[in-house]
Amino acid sequence: EKFKKLKNEGNDFVKRGKYEEAVNKYSECMKLNTEECTIYTNRALCYLKLCKYEEAKQDCDHVLQIEDSNIKAFYRRALAYKGLQVRTKNMAGI
Repeated sequence: EKFKKLKNEGNDFVKRGKYEEAVNKYSECMKLNTEECTIYTNRALCYLKLCKYEEAKQDCDHVLQIEDSNIKAFYRRALAYKGLQVRTKNMAGI
């Protein structure tokens, strides 16, 4: 019950573009249930929005260890890799 409440609060923050707050809610959810893949893919989305690509990749990797055909995890991990590559190129150009 508490898990569902926290997840819904996290989702509401995402809808309002408050990604840091959403990350905190999803992280609290994880303390209650580490097997719920949706929480990780949702948090990965927030990390992508915050340009925290390494964290997003880690969340997606975690999901894919549990559920190896999770499309959202594959997609968001690809976005994270893309973000990491862009960042690496930008750093190389400095």
